[in-house]
Amino acid sequence: MQSQSSFRLRQSSLSTLPSHIEIPQYDASKVTTGIVHIGVGGFHRSHEAMYVNNYMNQTGDLSWGICGIGLRDADKKMQDTLVSQDYLYSLVEKHPSGERKVSVIGAICDFMMATENPEAVIDKMSSEDVKIVSLTITEGGYNFDPVTGEFIADNPDVLHDIANPTAPKLVFGYLLAALKARKDAGIKPFTIMSCDNIQHNGDVLKAMVLAYINLVD
Repeated sequence: MQSQSSFRLRQSSLSTLPSHIEIPQYDASKVTTGIVHIGVGGFHRSHEAMYVNNYMNQTGDLSWGICGIGLRDADKKMQDTLVSQDYLYSLVEKHPSGERKVSVIGAICDFMMATENPEAVIDKMSSEDVKIVSLTITEGGYNFDPVTGEFIADNPDVLHDIANPTAPKLVFGYLLAALKARKDAGIKPFTIMSCDNIQHNGDVLKAMVLAYINLVD
């Protein structure tokens, strides 16, 4: 029997977990990407990924798996950890009564580092299988002036992305490159969904994406 200190959560270890821990009621190794999420952190893993996991448990539809994207070098640690666990992780829900529910989430099926292969990330987002691109990139990731609310067009990273459309640094460059590739291939656009805690996040996202597109085109 493995000691608690040496236990590694993996597909092969799910059957050894205590019965009170909920595990995926589907074969997580067969999950395919339908959602690309940029900025995989604690909030995403405890909300969106949990909801997708619950949906798969209830329906058996495994086509809505999540491919995480890391835009920063610091995201490499998240990638390495998830890969080492077959993309599985545990979620603890604490209820007001004091009860704790522990679940293993299997909704994430891939993780790519944009800093290592930006063109591969654009190709992934351009896939017809991808229906949603969701974001948790913090308020700073939206690149707007906190006073005026306007897009910061002279940001050096923005200027870099305009000059290097196949190797962008910011989320807007990836969104535009993937949407353009889909349009050129006759593929419907994906839905872009902001999951960040900023007022009118969808409106802000739309305004910033359009501002970037206007700079490019």
